[in-house]
Amino acid sequence: MDEPRDFLIEIGTEELPPRALNPLSLAFRDGLGRGLARASLAFDKVVGFATPRRLAVKVHRLARCQSDREIERRGPPVTAALDADGQPTRAGTKFAESCGVPFESLARLETGKGTYVVFRGTEHGRQASEILPDVIDQALANLPVPKRMRWGSKEFEFVRPVHWVLALLGDEVLPLELFDIPAGRETRGHRFHAPGPISVADAGEYPAILEQRGKVIADFDARRDLVARLVADTAAESGGTPLYDPSLLDEVTSLVEWPTAVAGQFEDRFLDLPREVLVSTLQAHQRYFPVEGEGGLLLPRFIAIANLESLDPGKVREGNERVVRPRLSDAGFFWDTDRKKPLSSRAPDLAHVVFQRKLGSLADRSGRVERLATEIAGALGRDTSPVARAARLAKCDLLTDMVGEFPDLQGVMGRHYALHDKEPEEVAGAIEEQYLPRFAGDSIPATVTGQILSLADKLDLLTGIFSIGEKPSGTKDPFGLRRAALGCLRIFIEGNLELTLQDLLIAAASRQPGAGDAPAVAGEVLGYLMERLKAFYCDGAAGIRVPTEVFESVHANQPASVLDLHRRVEAVLQFIELPAAISLSAANKRVANILRQAGVSEPGLVDPDRLVQAEEKSLFEGLVSLRAEVEPLLADKNYRAALEGLASLRETVDAFFDKVMVMDDDRDLRSNRLALLSQMRDLFLCVADLSKLGG
Repeated sequence: MDEPRDFLIEIGTEELPPRALNPLSLAFRDGLGRGLARASLAFDKVVGFATPRRLAVKVHRLARCQSDREIERRGPPVTAALDADGQPTRAGTKFAESCGVPFESLARLETGKGTYVVFRGTEHGRQASEILPDVIDQALANLPVPKRMRWGSKEFEFVRPVHWVLALLGDEVLPLELFDIPAGRETRGHRFHAPGPISVADAGEYPAILEQRGKVIADFDARRDLVARLVADTAAESGGTPLYDPSLLDEVTSLVEWPTAVAGQFEDRFLDLPREVLVSTLQAHQRYFPVEGEGGLLLPRFIAIANLESLDPGKVREGNERVVRPRLSDAGFFWDTDRKKPLSSRAPDLAHVVFQRKLGSLADRSGRVERLATEIAGALGRDTSPVARAARLAKCDLLTDMVGEFPDLQGVMGRHYALHDKEPEEVAGAIEEQYLPRFAGDSIPATVTGQILSLADKLDLLTGIFSIGEKPSGTKDPFGLRRAALGCLRIFIEGNLELTLQDLLIAAASRQPGAGDAPAVAGEVLGYLMERLKAFYCDGAAGIRVPTEVFESVHANQPASVLDLHRRVEAVLQFIELPAAISLSAANKRVANILRQAGVSEPGLVDPDRLVQAEEKSLFEGLVSLRAEVEPLLADKNYRAALEGLASLRETVDAFFDKVMVMDDDRDLRSNRLALLSQMRDLFLCVADLSKLGG
């Protein structure tokens, strides 16, 4: 067989959306790899490349063709394929023709149902060059494109207009056409440093030739590492360290093909602005990297990443400083103007801002959140005044000039303005914390007041949107309900808040203008929250990976609070590691089946005088003793100790099923033993439905 060859596909485009670049690249790489695997084309590895002007995938050592495989096709029974004289019938000849062979070459296959004619042969593998076009088309069609566009008079759609296609199988151009562009062997270098076409002789040369001749670092991760090093080194030269999160680094990497660092500075007077304003101006608006000095204080410095090596770096620096200065000046103006008016004075104007057409204004929403937050505080035995005040002011900063220009600072500016107005720290902090957690992995509110306000805000959002029938569907979630749901669940668990979820949902739903049936809306939201909680556990996002059956075993008991459910999950996770777990789970499954078949739905009363065998007497005595031991543990929510107590009954339960016939012919014995099992089942349901566990 011919030696494998590298395969390269590159789609050259106009500048791709920076936040979508890496996800598109990963999806293209993975889609191509899955397609090749489905087509049974062997390869070593698949590597993706992405720059602002290209998506590319390189397949290392791709097989030239599929392997041959032996095939067997069963035809009609011999009795139908041959007539009485032993001559082929029409059914027999038609089958042979469909296999492309004469009837005489067909074999016979003996089965338990008779003898059949059968075709056996070899299916020769298709060439990689024949298979690749379809695999590429499918991978491109499945890309998670944020918004597809057309260009010119073309009917094609893609994330951005396509200008060139490179497709090489080894040193040969793959004969295909994409977006009405024939594939070739030419790529394009940097738009300014190497704008002309660059011929690629062999797929193995990519991406080295692009970097050497084209001034383009095609590997996203390598370019990202370079940007991080440049930023760190340049910041160190400025006497500090860079400040950024991974998303900023990814976005900047997606904007450049040949990164170079530029150090800039701004006037010291802008350091009087709140830190968050400076950071947002530099990062979100300009995609610059702020610089911190000793003690974490911001310096009047920033690092910009340019996409070329300038002959006059000073001009580039001056240009970046000239752009950032008016931004900071605007922020300073907003800061001074907003503070002239107390935050509380903006509350009446919330009535003129529509939150959602069917759910009223921001004032309506603030009122609902305030009442719900007050109820939550009361249920927790907290002073209701701070959370009520925080809820009243929570949305007021949305009407400030600063938040109008910097939406990502909502809540943050509310805290600053509240502190300026001499509001208590507890109130000001909760205004900022209402939006936490903002994203997966973000912290929950640190204060109880903030936790209460955040919960009330999210529960109002969930019940409100569900009440008007706008719950998430597929990947569409315009109101961020998935994030809100997960935030609620994390606050319950990590905040150690013991609250009855159903009651809170009914209270929230009953205040929604669109809730005709508050309990029904609450039930729907509860189901949605449980779906998110299940995913939270089973995907390992909770810090512990929970098997599906463990979650289902606890959820079957419908604990009143999320925190209680969490404690039970942790206890069952520890229980399933015990030697007795499998046996007790199997016994509970058996008990559940027996009781269901016998029509027993409620725990019955056991008559000790009708217990005749030693094993059933031992089980009864063990249950009585164990119930006395377990009930105080359950009252203290010590579920782990309760389950360990149940595990001590393993041998007694095993002995009962080995020696005792539950469905005895004697009606009284049978009824008493079913009552005994129902008592056992009731006790073993105290923490979770153990019958749902494996075993």
